[in-house]
Amino acid sequence: MSVRSAGSPRTELIADTALTLLAERGMRGLTHRAVDEAAGLPQGSTSNHARTRLALLEAAVRRQAEREAEVLNPAEMPHPSAGRERLVAGLAMALHRYLTGDHRRLLVSRYELAMEATRRPELRAYYDAAGAQFREPLEALLRAAGSTAPERHTLSLVAWCDGLMFSCVAGSYHATAPTLEELRSSVGELLRGMLDE
Repeated sequence: MSVRSAGSPRTELIADTALTLLAERGMRGLTHRAVDEAAGLPQGSTSNHARTRLALLEAAVRRQAEREAEVLNPAEMPHPSAGRERLVAGLAMALHRYLTGDHRRLLVSRYELAMEATRRPELRAYYDAAGAQFREPLEALLRAAGSTAPERHTLSLVAWCDGLMFSCVAGSYHATAPTLEELRSSVGELLRGMLDE
């Protein structure tokens, strides 16, 4: 990757601005010049940190994963030994965070990056590696909760969560976010179906 000094304030500003532009303008609106202008940086600053478009996209994917880890922190999930209700409550809370406030825009930037990764094999590998940091702990949680097919159940749970978030942010339910209680009920039903089979 050709982005320098990952984690520096300027690198984070550039990557955060790239995510904002993706959410507001889509992939076509993400240029080095647009990032400089939106971030209030001198012209050429973004190119100095991420020389190519791919480097800028990789910086955005990395920052996307960092920011999503703040919303859905696998370390916050209760251990399955705490009981299924605690696990249900933790998953519902994470989903609720995504569907409220500024986190909705973070989902839009994720969708833009996911679509671009389908067109760029070099970005696909980077995007998939960033996503693994969420899937692997979830699979471990399901295994510890008694799943007889943790890989398949992880895919089902991730697909359900992704579908729900897409529907409530960019799909036909965009004007209606489920309440925390509704999410608890839905997650509980899903986990019962998986773990009680």
